[in-house]
Amino acid sequence: MQLRFLSDRSQGPIRMPVGQTVLIDPSLRPQSSCIEVIEGIARVYCPCEETEGMTLAFLQPGDQLATDRLCSEGVCVEALTPLLFRRDAEAQNPGGLDPVNEWTLQLLRIRHLNKAEQRLHALLGLLVRRLGKRCGPWCDLPFRLRHGRIAELIGTTRVTTTRLISRIRQAKLLEAPAQQALLRLAPSLVDSAPLATT
Repeated sequence: MQLRFLSDRSQGPIRMPVGQTVLIDPSLRPQSSCIEVIEGIARVYCPCEETEGMTLAFLQPGDQLATDRLCSEGVCVEALTPLLFRRDAEAQNPGGLDPVNEWTLQLLRIRHLNKAEQRLHALLGLLVRRLGKRCGPWCDLPFRLRHGRIAELIGTTRVTTTRLISRIRQAKLLEAPAQQALLRLAPSLVDSAPLATT
């Protein structure tokens, strides 16, 4: 992971390549300031050593991250696709539910499903419904997550996650095209995901 620190003097939108991460320090940001995604998809996670990079949310164009609600150690923003964001946005919904809170709630709900298979199925469904799109006979997710990251999201080991993903691939419900940074999922997999209707 390539970590970048934002200068307080940098102006205008900030562009980040896939895989780059920035640390947002709340002590350097004015109150009620927001970061807003203009292009791309980002993963927001906690930089605290105790939580080992716990994922809090995924952001897409139009989503905002209120910097005054962060923990004292800040938050990291990782580019999952080429990312463009601005850090001087005005909050659209000050004091209300924001995308980070909403994602954290959804990820917590997934973690409370009984079986690892259910949790993986629910996570894939959620990611595609929120961040993907239907493309012919497949639903495309425009980025890939490493098996270790998926394991963190569903509360299991990387080995178990790899085994579960292999089963889904063998059932021809998931494809990872070579030379492309995307996943393709069968609509039937997405539609039948636990928690899909809530």
